[in-house]
Amino acid sequence: MSAGGRTAGDGLIRCPWSEASQLYRDYHDHEWGRPLHGADAMFERVCLEAFQSGLSWITILRKRPAFRTAFAGFEISKVAAFGDDDVTRLLADPGIVRNRSKIVAAIANARVALDLDIGLDELIWSFAPPPRPRPRQVADVPAITTESVALAKELKRRGFRFVGPTTAYALMQATGMVDDHLADCWVDGDLSNTGRAVTFRTQVSVHNGDREE
Repeated sequence: MSAGGRTAGDGLIRCPWSEASQLYRDYHDHEWGRPLHGADAMFERVCLEAFQSGLSWITILRKRPAFRTAFAGFEISKVAAFGDDDVTRLLADPGIVRNRSKIVAAIANARVALDLDIGLDELIWSFAPPPRPRPRQVADVPAITTESVALAKELKRRGFRFVGPTTAYALMQATGMVDDHLADCWVDGDLSNTGRAVTFRTQVSVHNGDREE
């Protein structure tokens, strides 16, 4: 086994961060790094990245079903129509992260996404870098890249909130724009596979929850 990978009880080598809980392991094995397409699906990932800021990823993962219910399945057109009553409703919902700034930002981001002159999916994927070799160990995984800086800058220019370069790179990892599974990880490196992914931070910082806003 090369540096970085970890063998679980089932004998499979995984990225070390995925062994923190069964939820992380399932997410790692079946969702993280799979190419994701669709405006609403991408909008959900942008929202979850913003809500994670300052919190641990396990918090967001556990609350994902409640988030989807509270935010109308993250359908852009529906969230864009949310008003003051919805903000009040969301602030009273114990199933989600009750942070007014993040709730208001999610609604504002939906309105920006609805008015884009290009699909949100297409916009974000236009910043995907060329394929590169998988990292061999956790220390080789970047927190930001030139592409994530450019993506964050463009999203902010268009009016999106809570989308710094680190957040943007986590989004790129989670949606399969980059493949940061370690080189000896058992997960198939063929990114032609598709699947529903929920955005998470890089393995380097998956436990500390820090994120620029």
